[in-house]
Amino acid sequence: MKNFDLVFKALADPTRREVLRMLSGGERTAGELSDAFELGRPSMSHHFTVLKEAGLVRSRREGTQVYYALDTTVLEDVLARLWDHLGLGEFRKENQP
Repeated sequence: MKNFDLVFKALADPTRREVLRMLSGGERTAGELSDAFELGRPSMSHHFTVLKEAGLVRSRREGTQVYYALDTTVLEDVLARLWDHLGLGEFRKENQP
């Protein structure tokens, strides 16, 4: 499991949360994501790096394009641990499909 601090650092920034929201609709190119923000490419690259280091997104290169996709594995693990920490682990287990 990735370090919780990296996940919470990634989620603390509104730009990164919006990137994750955008990726919930499916894979997007770095350019498509960057165009949605009034930030320079270096700033967006930093955001992508933070999200990748936290394990929240994965990337692949196709020619000159870099594609990003949501990786829910780490987020699911963080949420499960939070549920357990709050004493709601049994509730979570009972309500799984």
